[in-house]
This record gives sequence, C-alpha cells and structure tokens, in this order.
Amino acid sequence: MSVIKAVFFDIDGTLLSFKTHRVSRGTIEAFEILHRRGIRTFISSGRAKVLVPEMPLRFDGMITVNGGYCEAEGRVLYKNPIREEDSKVWMNYAEEHGYVSMAFTEQEMFVNHIDDTARALRDQLEFEMPPIRVSEELVGEEIYQFIAFIPPSLDEEVGAMLPRCRLPRWHPTFSDLVPRENSKAVGMEKILEHFGMKREECMAFGDGGNDIEMLQMAGIGIAMGNAAATVKENADYVTTSVDEEGILSAIRHIIER
Repeated sequence: MSVIKAVFFDIDGTLLSFKTHRVSRGTIEAFEILHRRGIRTFISSGRAKVLVPEMPLRFDGMITVNGGYCEAEGRVLYKNPIREEDSKVWMNYAEEHGYVSMAFTEQEMFVNHIDDTARALRDQLEFEMPPIRVSEELVGEEIYQFIAFIPPSLDEEVGAMLPRCRLPRWHPTFSDLVPRENSKAVGMEKILEHFGMKREECMAFGDGGNDIEMLQMAGIGIAMGNAAATVKENADYVTTSVDEEGILSAIRHIIER
C-alpha cells in the first residue's frame, strides 16, 4: 500500500455531527496523529466557502461547492461557475413554482425567499440567513452553486431541464445544483496536482451521496457508519458513525496499524 500523504474530509455528518454540530475530541486527536506524521488535511465539502465554519482543526486547503471552487496555500487552484443561461433557467423555475433557492457566489450567499424549510436548514447548519435577492438582481453574477429546495421526486425533472448541470443530493429536503463537470473528485485532482501527490497516496472520509466520487477516487475511501447504503457500497472501508468517533477509529486502524 502507498504511503498516505493527504486526507480529505467532508464536513456535515463527517467532521461535524448532525446532533451536536461540533467537532469531537476524537476527531481533534485524529488530526493530531495525521499532522505528527506530516500528512496534509483538506476540507472537501458541498458547502460554499462562506458556510465553512470555524473548527479547532488545521487544514492545508479546501474544496468547496462540490469541487467548483478549490484553494490551497492562499491560491485559487480551480473555479468553475454555473453558466449564466443555466442559472437563469433554474432561478426562473424556482420563482415560478415557489421553491426556495439559495445562490452562492465566490464570497456571498443569497436566497430568493424564506420559508420554514430554509429556516430549518439555517438551524441545522448554524448560519445567518442570507439576504433576499430575486433572479433579476443576480444576472451577471458568477454563481458556483444553488441549494435547490425540491423533493427527490423532482430531481429527474430538474436534471432534464438543465443537462449541463447535476444535482448531488445529500439531504432529503434539498439538493445542490452545480455544473456537471464539477465534483469533489475533480477538486481532489486539482489539490493533488498542486502538491505533487498521487491519488493512491490519499484517503477520503464522507457520508453523503455527493461524496461517492471522492471515495472512489481516493486510494482509500472511507464511509462513515452513518452514511447511506450507496455510499458504503462505494467505500473501501466503513468506519463507525460520526457520533462514535468514526474518524479516529479509522485513522487508528489504517494509519497506526
């Protein structure tokens, strides 16, 4: 097995518990083990940069908006926004049908309107509700991701309407909406290329549907115990849940064995 030089971490359900919204002591200990061994650590999230919370952990870079915006060592390594015409199609559809839609630019986030589902997400992810801006006000903005508050039953319809985009879903009440060519795996490629590392030299932790490509690309893809069945099926190793110190358990098993 190749020597591990980098580890990529999803945030929600992996680094942060959905119950406590906090990083556990075990995860902090796991990071200490990695850094003592000179192993680099990276965020790999569906969240936009503006929604990445402060954590008692050190990272060497981050992949955000499902691979659409990546940076390390103070440099932007890759960015790929949604095409303006596709943004218009989605925003018009959302407003016509009354769906909540959050838009993420490089540094800001906006919402078209606010309802109970938007408030529930705000409370779950612990962020300030963004300002309201309708689609006409966002024309010309570089938008990297939308959060589309649609049920899973509409994923196929919206996907057909936007063939240049995809909807990686990791939550039952909403889906991310990003360019088809963006993924956490693409972000990993940019990070590894920047640091001169091979995919066989990295590990990745995740729990959601938008983590599958990342786990498949990593030399060792690790699914959290709380991950969906499809995620576990695409992992090399399944650890315990985020609330059972899954990260520390896997690091001890794989790195310290």
